[in-house]
Amino acid sequence: MAKAIPRARSRRNIRIGSHRNVRILRRNVRRMPKGVIHVQSSFNNTIVTITDIQGRVISWSSAGTCKFKNRRGGTPFAAQTAATDAIRIVDIQRAEVMIKGPGLGRDAALRAIRRSGILLTFVRDITPMPHNGCRPPKKKRV
Repeated sequence: MAKAIPRARSRRNIRIGSHRNVRILRRNVRRMPKGVIHVQSSFNNTIVTITDIQGRVISWSSAGTCKFKNRRGGTPFAAQTAATDAIRIVDIQRAEVMIKGPGLGRDAALRAIRRSGILLTFVRDITPMPHNGCRPPKKKRV
């Protein structure tokens, strides 16, 4: 019996890597001149979201979706992997970076974004800081 001839793939549907025997395909590569990269880093996870200027989400990734669970999700390597995974789908020339949160993955995610070749217009820390804090609990009555 003759072997089946593989069909030619379109340029938009090319294989760009594999992770644990799962094929990752670049389906709809979004090309845009400018975007905003939001990095939210907590002690347990790092979420990287790429939006356009209006705020519509183009791509996102987190340490949890990159198979880092429990405490390993808050590590710098997990943040770096999440950032490269989110950037892989989008083709951006310039970006603004907004970093939020106290986690360990802040700097690692920023380093991964810098290494990807995207020209950064500015990097802003938007971590919410309390002005006066929460209301204290009422005094105990004995």
